[in-house]
Amino acid sequence: MSAGQATGEVRLDGHGLRFEQVVEVARSGAKVELTPGAIERMEESARIVERHAEGDEPVYGVSTGFGSLATTSIPAERREQLQLSLIRSHAAGMGDPVEPEVVRGLMLMRARSLAMARSGARPVVAETLLALLNAGITPVVPEYGSLGASGDLAPLAHCALVLIGEGEVLGADGARVPTADALRSAGIEPLELRAKEGLALINGTDGILGMLVLAICDLDRVLRTADIAAAASVEALLGTDRAFAADLVGLRPQPGQMASAENLMRLLAGSEIVASHRYGDPRVQDAYSLRCAPQVLGAARDSVDHARQVAEVELDSAIDNPMVLPDGRVESCGNFHGAPLGVVCDLLCIASAQVGAIAERRTDRLLDATRSQGLPPFLADDPGVDSGMMITQYTQAAMVADNRRLAVPASSDTVPTSAMQEDHVSMAWNAARKLRRSVTNLERIVAVELLCATRGLDLRSPLAPAPATAAALRVVRGGASGPGPDRWQSPELAAVEEMVRGGEVLAAVEEEIGELS
Repeated sequence: MSAGQATGEVRLDGHGLRFEQVVEVARSGAKVELTPGAIERMEESARIVERHAEGDEPVYGVSTGFGSLATTSIPAERREQLQLSLIRSHAAGMGDPVEPEVVRGLMLMRARSLAMARSGARPVVAETLLALLNAGITPVVPEYGSLGASGDLAPLAHCALVLIGEGEVLGADGARVPTADALRSAGIEPLELRAKEGLALINGTDGILGMLVLAICDLDRVLRTADIAAAASVEALLGTDRAFAADLVGLRPQPGQMASAENLMRLLAGSEIVASHRYGDPRVQDAYSLRCAPQVLGAARDSVDHARQVAEVELDSAIDNPMVLPDGRVESCGNFHGAPLGVVCDLLCIASAQVGAIAERRTDRLLDATRSQGLPPFLADDPGVDSGMMITQYTQAAMVADNRRLAVPASSDTVPTSAMQEDHVSMAWNAARKLRRSVTNLERIVAVELLCATRGLDLRSPLAPAPATAAALRVVRGGASGPGPDRWQSPELAAVEEMVRGGEVLAAVEEEIGELS
């Protein structure tokens, strides 16, 4: 999951964010600020909460306790302590710290929701979050603690802890640093929380949403690269492009399938290898792993499109409980529940597992001399003495197996909490965490297929591959040598993995034939 340089500034105006803005802040360090309009609306919302805090009417999280303690009335003079205690008690995560890009995405998402002025927080709360982001201060957020209902309570509480000057942050070298020292160095004043502000800082699906957005952006790239790898395998295995023809695929007009088939036709256009056996070939049809590539890759594309629609709505949604409405009401609701996000995170894990599984089947076919249409066993230089690419498929198969396990839904589970007040939780954080791992595995699985397929193209010489797959071959050869005696494989696999993750292969192919669908 790659990072780059920021290309602009993100302004939170109380409306939604675009995917590319999330990526720029999470991965590239783009600066973020509130607009004057957002500040004005937040001030109005905070005044509503202040009026309720001064009254005697029970308002959840303002004049009462939390969760199953919602019936406990809190005296006015202790309501600021209530918010402080909330943050300290809920910062109860365990495990290794989650990745800095996830924490940055989480902080941006919370500031975005606060800027919508439905949480009753003062502008300074969001501004302090943004000050941390802009200073590159990353709170230490343990992996376990969110059930995705009442949002990402523990992860967000660990971020909120930093806002009040407590807890730990990650320094530039990745080492843990006391928050107070980091804030002092950056010139950031710790927050003194007022009524509801502690609750507003932790009641959101922000970590789940950030991880989902990043995964969708990564899948956009890796699925197009998977089309490239599939085309190279079809070519190297002397497969045909006839099954990808628009009139055939159009008989079942699934959008993703049609887009992938169009890509495969363009990727294989002009191939001497494909042309060499177009006529007089006794084979009637190719194996499913070749012929059905657009059906499987297309199903994944359609799943990503659905997940994108869900994430786009969430990026323009106010997530909190209770909500502060312009007419002065402060009402409880269930908008913090992560079910919409958890379900699509699980869906994308299934899609990722499918794409990886069919890629591994093509790799296995490339290495099996009984099915590879004349390629040497395991693509080895001297089979027997050399093992060639044999063990790369083992590595690929291990990740395929891992992704199958990760495809088991998390969102179908629930563990009741808070003395049965929170009696159905989404487990969406768990779904998002395993989605990140699944996407990383898929990038590596595609890299293995690409490495093997391009070696197969080399071995079809003097027949030339298509211009598109030749472009991919040239990029791969920049990090992995062509056919020859056995050598240390891991560095070459790592190099091609980075070419897939960083988009280098995709960029070279699109420069040759134009943007892929």
